[in-house]
Amino acid sequence: MPRAGLSRERVVDEAAVLADEVGLQSLTLAALAERLGVRQPSLYKHLDSLAGLRRSISLQAKAELGDVLRRAAVGRSGADAIHGMALAYRQWALDHPARYTAAQWIAGPDDEEDATASLDAIQVISDVLTAYELRGDDAIDAIRAFRSTLHGFVSLEAAGSFGLDRDLDRSFDRLVRGFTMTLERWAETSVEAS
Repeated sequence: MPRAGLSRERVVDEAAVLADEVGLQSLTLAALAERLGVRQPSLYKHLDSLAGLRRSISLQAKAELGDVLRRAAVGRSGADAIHGMALAYRQWALDHPARYTAAQWIAGPDDEEDATASLDAIQVISDVLTAYELRGDDAIDAIRAFRSTLHGFVSLEAAGSFGLDRDLDRSFDRLVRGFTMTLERWAETSVEAS
């Protein structure tokens, strides 16, 4: 019988927090069991393997990121919504480094649950981009550009790769503003337009 107060959800929640502290690749079932105050075999009542636990963290992270983006976009549109989502994305990624990494994992070919979770955050971005009247390939390109722009900045920042003693918030703000200015003329940059 599972230990009172210990559920699959709590095991995954604690594993995600632990992974953010020690790194996703350093997450072990032994460390998780110690954190939860149980013996390692007790974890198998709630999960099947370390790989399965990492998948669960990834699913949770994708859902969290989608929620963060959704909340940041509520009541906003256009550049204001893009800026709100960008700030929320950056903060969540920096606060939850392991979950952020797990949120980037690609769903397996037959993993519909993961594919659905992956598309949730992308749908939020797509919905916000409707203010720019982008459709088809133009919309897909814009979503990819937005995600790549944010991921690049956040990854470099998290790695400590911005060595110059300058305000990172200012640089990030200008990056996002530049992106929103580009969105205003996105359709003109279409491959078909050239």
